[in-house]
Amino acid sequence: MAASLLDLAPVMPVVVIEDAADAVPIARALVAGGLPAIEVTLRTPAALDAVRAIAGQVPDAVVGTGTVITPSQVTESVAAGARFLVSPGWTDVLLDAMRESGVPFLPGVSTTSEVVALLERGVREMKFFPAEAAGGTAYLRSLAGPLPQARFCPTGGVGPGNAPEYLALPNVGCVGGTWMLPQDAIQARDWARVEALAREAAGLRNR
Repeated sequence: MAASLLDLAPVMPVVVIEDAADAVPIARALVAGGLPAIEVTLRTPAALDAVRAIAGQVPDAVVGTGTVITPSQVTESVAAGARFLVSPGWTDVLLDAMRESGVPFLPGVSTTSEVVALLERGVREMKFFPAEAAGGTAYLRSLAGPLPQARFCPTGGVGPGNAPEYLALPNVGCVGGTWMLPQDAIQARDWARVEALAREAAGLRNR
């Protein structure tokens, strides 16, 4: 894996999997399109089974879990094969659990004070969520001056139209989004379309 989770690809797909049987073909399509870091959100009953399937059958994928909000979810995620953890926010209890997991993690922040508190605890890589609602590129650009050591993966309201603007910021390593996984493509099991959208997303930093 790259030295930093944020450097694996310009976009981290945020995947909501309703049917664990879809997990492996989705992951293979994303990896083939150039997006190896895959965040499977813990929003569905199928999520952990999906992580197990991807971890076991798609060796080129770096699969992690998102929407991690409890220490038990940290434990369950790592046991299922998650190689990183993403949370929408953080508390000291959750942060301790993620730190003790032994895998990289991106705790969620939306305010300057949260960023400073994490820096104080030695954490320099974070999820900025909900990105657009919390101030978007203007907010992140403002943080780059006083807090240049913090790096972010903005997620929430990020799509192909505004992703390049985020990726151009010095404190953004990658962005998170769902647009390469349209619901109709998943329902139709149109994995070629997912791969094509992933390839477009993987090229966004080069625009």
